[in-house]
Amino acid sequence: MPAPLVDAAAFVQAHTRLAPAVLVPDIKLHLATQLTPLWQATEDFLQQHGMAPPFWAFAWPGSEALALHITQNPELVRGKRVLDFAAGCGLAALACVRAGASHVEAAEIDKLAAAAMRLNAAANGLVLEVLLGDIVGTPCRWDVILCGDVCYEEPMTRHILPWLAACASQVPVIIADPGRKYLPSARGKTLAVIEVPTSLELEDTLQRSVTLFQLPPG
Repeated sequence: MPAPLVDAAAFVQAHTRLAPAVLVPDIKLHLATQLTPLWQATEDFLQQHGMAPPFWAFAWPGSEALALHITQNPELVRGKRVLDFAAGCGLAALACVRAGASHVEAAEIDKLAAAAMRLNAAANGLVLEVLLGDIVGTPCRWDVILCGDVCYEEPMTRHILPWLAACASQVPVIIADPGRKYLPSARGKTLAVIEVPTSLELEDTLQRSVTLFQLPPG
C-alpha cells in the first residue's frame, strides 16, 4: 500500500514558529526553534516521501547576507526579474520582493521548502512565485540570479556551476558563500563581506563571514 500523502504546509507549521530573520528582522519566517526534533521528524518521512533534510527551516548565513545586501542596495533588483536559486526558506527572495523587483521566482527541489516559502510569503504579505523541481539547464529568463550558500557539497556544486556560469554570461549571478569547501576558485568581483551571527547547532562557530561575489561567465 502506498504511503499516505503528507500535507507539506501542515508539517511546516507544526514544526516551526514565526520568527524574525537575524539581519533583516522585519521579515518573518517559519523557522525551527531546535534542530534535532525537526531533523528526526523529517527523517521519519524520508524513505516514504523522498523528503530532503530540513534546510528550509533555518535562515542560513548566505541567505541572511543576501537579504541584507539587497535591502541595503535595492537598485540591484528594483524593476527586475529575479531568481533566488536553491532558495531554502526564501529569505533572499522575499527581500527582493520588498526591494521592488518586478517578478521574483524562488527555486527549490524539496516540497517542504516550497511549502515553507509559500507560508513565509503569506506571513509577510508578499507575492512570490515558487518553482518546485530541478531547474538547472533552464534557459536564462531572469535579469539577476541570487544563490545563497550553494557550494557545500561536491555533487551539487558540480551539477549547478556550469549552468550558473553559462547564465553569468547573460546576467549577474551573485553567490553568497560563508567559506564552503567547494566554492569555485574563479570567484569574480567581490560585492560585499558581511558578518552573520549563527548557531552552534548549524555551524561550528557563532559567526560566519559571508562573501558576496559576482560569478564570472563560464
